[in-house]
Amino acid sequence: MPVAKFGNTVRIHYTGKLEDGIIFDSSDKDKPFEFTIGDGKIIKELEQAMIGMRPDESKTIQVAADNAFGPHLKDLVAVVKLDQIPENIKPKIGQQLEMNQEDNKKIIVRVTEVTDTSATLDANHPLAGKDLTFDIRLVEIL
Repeated sequence: MPVAKFGNTVRIHYTGKLEDGIIFDSSDKDKPFEFTIGDGKIIKELEQAMIGMRPDESKTIQVAADNAFGPHLKDLVAVVKLDQIPENIKPKIGQQLEMNQEDNKKIIVRVTEVTDTSATLDANHPLAGKDLTFDIRLVEIL
């Protein structure tokens, strides 16, 4: 039976969990996630874990925050006065907003706190600073 190696396109089922067991993502039960090992389109440790696996083999891997979505950077968090936010937007915790940077590039931020006068906006990836666990099963090597 063949084993997965660098350059193979594979299909997997996975469940991604945080340290407290909360599931943050999972592959569709009917449609496995497909990628090519070595393309760099997914977390490197997840790619590396596939090497040497056989179809129907399962394993659990842990990925440190720095190797997943990086550390949570305080420089990417800003407190803004509510009067700086367009009047038609009423910020709520968890809401995503699109903002223009000084160079006119658009970024997505999450509202993490709202007071009577301000809102805290976080441009970090929602999983930044979090260690991740993946339960993976190799479905097939294409």
